[in-house]
Amino acid sequence: MESNKKRILITIDWFLPGYKAGGPIRSCANLVAHLQEEYDFFILTRNTDYNSKEPYPGVKPDTWQRLFNVNIYYFSSAYLSYKSLKKVITDVRPDVIYINGIFSRYFSIYPLIISRSLYTERVLVAGRGMFAPGAREVKGGKKNLFFKIARFVGLYRNINFHATNEMEAGYIKEVLGMSTPVLVASNLAAKPGDKESADGVRKLPNQLRLVSFARISPEKNTLYALQLLASYQYDGEIVYDLFGQLNDSGYWAACQEIIKSLPAHIEVSYRGSIENTLIPATLQQYHALFLPTKGENFGHAILESLVEGVPVIISDKTPWRNLVESNVGFDLPLEQPEQFRNALSAMLAMEQEAYEQMKQDCKEFALAVLKDEEVLEANRSLFA
Repeated sequence: MESNKKRILITIDWFLPGYKAGGPIRSCANLVAHLQEEYDFFILTRNTDYNSKEPYPGVKPDTWQRLFNVNIYYFSSAYLSYKSLKKVITDVRPDVIYINGIFSRYFSIYPLIISRSLYTERVLVAGRGMFAPGAREVKGGKKNLFFKIARFVGLYRNINFHATNEMEAGYIKEVLGMSTPVLVASNLAAKPGDKESADGVRKLPNQLRLVSFARISPEKNTLYALQLLASYQYDGEIVYDLFGQLNDSGYWAACQEIIKSLPAHIEVSYRGSIENTLIPATLQQYHALFLPTKGENFGHAILESLVEGVPVIISDKTPWRNLVESNVGFDLPLEQPEQFRNALSAMLAMEQEAYEQMKQDCKEFALAVLKDEEVLEANRSLFA
């Protein structure tokens, strides 16, 4: 018997069991997990992970299947086309189409065009941080040209945008015009589990273990993080491990040059990509997340760190602000590198007793975020 729930079609380049694309996968998976009792979700995606040509093992492409407690259609590259997308989308008869991202031909632009011929209540586009100045700077010429053409041809006419905070809403209006309709709803965190987080690594004075879970890219500011480590005489031993995709070989080469110049008491290692399910346990091996990003519309790794009781040292270009007051980390201006160096030095000198208090404060801070019913209601209203 067909359900009479509202039908929500989600288009996204990469979804579970993929993990290499990072935040957008987690954002969509969390959204579905929280609201699947209220709506029927249908997800269109690729049958490969980000930057991979290998199909997911055990996943049958080009047909609907029920995985991760949701209806998913995994397109193979051979079948992916405007015609096949239109057929699948039309067959779903969605009440709402929720498009993730801006620049993808198959999962952003084509679904927008196809939606014009359907009788849907609402078409939503989630910018996923792509309107932020730091993101627009990368390949800026092409992106600015795209936005000019999109405005000229009315690509986003009668379209609603989803921003995860007021700052992102402002960026969208800055690019597309102040009259652009934008709905604001923070990304949903993963549903709280029953497990207690582990105790984590002991904090000895003059020892600091740092970690980053992010692409090695200009947007994530990896080079800036390394320059902060290289430009100051820190009094103690620092380990900094990088987990994430290598997107830009030239950028990574510049990072490696900095790494080679570091003194012996600062050790930086690239650890490759990591599955999302392994991040909580991995976090327990470190004292702090170090991510001076140029911009995040949410920052799942930041919240995951706090959930696990691991403080964060981040920029002020994310929704996570006023962290010092809550004793859960530092959110600092990128134009003042000395503030980052002071934060690193403070964490380096910290002893176990003060660190234990900080860990407890992180967990309490994260728990309050996870239990915020207003965020759930704001996401529910996206599809109202």
